Amino acid sequence: MNAEIIAVGSELLLGQIVNTNAKFLSTALAEMGINVFHHTVVGDNPHRLKRSIEIAEKRADLIIFTGGLGPTKDDLTKETIAAHLGKSLVTDQHAMSSIEAYFKKVNRIMTENNKKQALVLEGAQVLPNNFGMAPGMFLKNNEHFYMLLPGPPFEMEPMFNAFGRKAILAEMDVVEHIESKVLRFFGIGEAQLETEIESIIANQSNPTVAPYASDGEVTLRITAKHASSSKAMRMIKETERNILQIVGKYCYGYDQTTLMLEAVQKLKERGLTIAIAESLTAGMFSSQMASISGISSILKGGIVCYSNEAKHDLVKVKKEVIEKYGSVSKECAAALAENIRMLLDSDIGISFTGVAGPDSLEGKEPGTIWIGISVKNKPTNTFLLELAGNRNSNRLRTVKYGCYYLLRELTSSQSSK
Repeated sequence: MNAEIIAVGSELLLGQIVNTNAKFLSTALAEMGINVFHHTVVGDNPHRLKRSIEIAEKRADLIIFTGGLGPTKDDLTKETIAAHLGKSLVTDQHAMSSIEAYFKKVNRIMTENNKKQALVLEGAQVLPNNFGMAPGMFLKNNEHFYMLLPGPPFEMEPMFNAFGRKAILAEMDVVEHIESKVLRFFGIGEAQLETEIESIIANQSNPTVAPYASDGEVTLRITAKHASSSKAMRMIKETERNILQIVGKYCYGYDQTTLMLEAVQKLKERGLTIAIAESLTAGMFSSQMASISGISSILKGGIVCYSNEAKHDLVKVKKEVIEKYGSVSKECAAALAENIRMLLDSDIGISFTGVAGPDSLEGKEPGTIWIGISVKNKPTNTFLLELAGNRNSNRLRTVKYGCYYLLRELTSSQSSK
């Protein structure tokens, strides 16, 4: 079964709200083995909606609509579909009773247009709305299936989970499961990653492997389809094993994790504390780390030392270091990391100093950045970055590199024991 999702509402086109319904439904349908090849967004216009339906009918078996079931004049989804299919709209008495009971409970007058919400397509299976007023609908007409769901996610999601999913599965002859797993990579570009695993991508059929790049990272999504969910996962595991044999050293995690989450988890596992000295990142690393629940057990604190005076006065970097080597140097990065660790009595100190841009500093080009990592009773390591982005992208990528090098430090020290 192939599906298309049509979101109805001019507010979506105006950017006033985000179409999270499409994401939710695509994920749910994929789990059921239903292909979603198109998302459509159309405004509150019956002519354009009718045209969208006609197009969808040429390329999908199941068409799911979200939005346009409310009481106002611009809520025209079911009216447009009824006219298109030559169906009547009839009052669902259960829905009408629920609407009347609501207004009585809140002691408000029920205006006449609210009765419109109880109208459903003649012959449709009614999907109860336990979190709102307008019910949903599921209708088979000739070779197509039509599902109408409310627009608000807090109404649509529970309705689909409780009633919509079952209605669709009842019409499917074979339930095919689509499983997927995301592998996350850092320190390798999309082009290089694709080249390294070219033989796997070239010979793919089921499972499929798709690379995506975002914010300095690369992800690979492995997707497998099978009547058995467990068999699909075994297929994914085999493909994953082949990929990691080639580029495993760049893989830091799976699915929804992040570099920061992985670094924090590793610190918690090791029972280590960390302190942070930030120049160009100006607290960004500390802020991202502090957004993670339970961080108080490992984060001792941080200092934003943007100016040379702050580096000297707050983090105690010797003036001679800054005068001789500059603030954008491995020597300054090392001193910042070592001093912040000792000042806050932490197991690890990490520092960031460099040129975010757009102007050069101390004769160094924008994107020249040093990261220092000092671990108690171990030599301090420094890492040079030469980034080529705008000011804020350089700062964001610096934070990710800080997590990456911290992870490498924690992993290597653990494996050496």
